Amino acid sequence: MKHGFVALGFLLAIGWHGETRAASAEHGKDAFIRHGCWECHGTVGQGSIATSGGKRLAPDPLPWETFSAFVRSTNRAMPPYSEQILSDADLADIYAYLQSIPKPPDVNSLSLLK
Repeated sequence: MKHGFVALGFLLAIGWHGETRAASAEHGKDAFIRHGCWECHGTVGQGSIATSGGKRLAPDPLPWETFSAFVRSTNRAMPPYSEQILSDADLADIYAYLQSIPKPPDVNSLSLLK
């Protein structure tokens, strides 16, 4: 639970029935899979040399403003996702999911590598 709910404090003012709601990492994981983000970025945002040039989305995603602007207007290999395809609520939830992914352990702490 310590990492899974980090993003619950992330609030995004969106017009969802006229209310502001907390972004949900749980819903974000579902949206990440449903919208095909995992196909290039891996199921936990780890990236791939073959599909995303090795760009990791998590842990520590880009700042919200940069992330949101890129997803909406990219002209690179990734197609832009308009609000008609990916709602603001789903985008906020995906961001919350990426924020909730814990950092991997330090390599020096792994006994198998010693």
